[in-house]
Amino acid sequence: MKKIVIFASGSGSSAENIIANFNGKTSIKVEKLYCNNQKAFVLERIKKYNINTMIFNNSDLETGKVLEDLIKVRPELIVLAGFLRKIPKAIIDEFKNKIINIHPALLPKYGGQGMFGLNVHQKVIDNKDFHSGFTIHYVNENYDEGNVIFQKKIEVKSSSAEELSKKVLAQEHKYYPTIINSLLND
Repeated sequence: MKKIVIFASGSGSSAENIIANFNGKTSIKVEKLYCNNQKAFVLERIKKYNINTMIFNNSDLETGKVLEDLIKVRPELIVLAGFLRKIPKAIIDEFKNKIINIHPALLPKYGGQGMFGLNVHQKVIDNKDFHSGFTIHYVNENYDEGNVIFQKKIEVKSSSAEELSKKVLAQEHKYYPTIINSLLND
């Protein structure tokens, strides 16, 4: 059985989607959730799945406490799902090409620090882009600059960032577990 861990900071719909998708499967197990926000709704969402959880503060991420725990768990893949902190170089080096992220835009457009959630979708609307979508990519030392694994283009017919966000998120939920599965089983 291949182990994955999930990093999340917020509401956790993507994290829950991944957990639900692999719950009870024999080939992939969500071993642990890492969260840097003790008030994040993701912690409530996942209670019914009995997933081990590590709640940490940002200094734990920087000083190596999270890395030490990851080394004990030894996941085959680290999945970022709405995690809003930069992954330290030490973790990236230890888990080279084993950390992936999903970003709600077609990178390289609308990537980088501060570009998440409605911020991204509002830029798409403001710039009157015809297409948006999402990108699944490997994580490197820079925000949203790792090698692209998969992109899904979505036609922008929405008049608001909120509407566009819902359309993109629905597609993220559809494809993220599939890509995780293919990375681990191909």
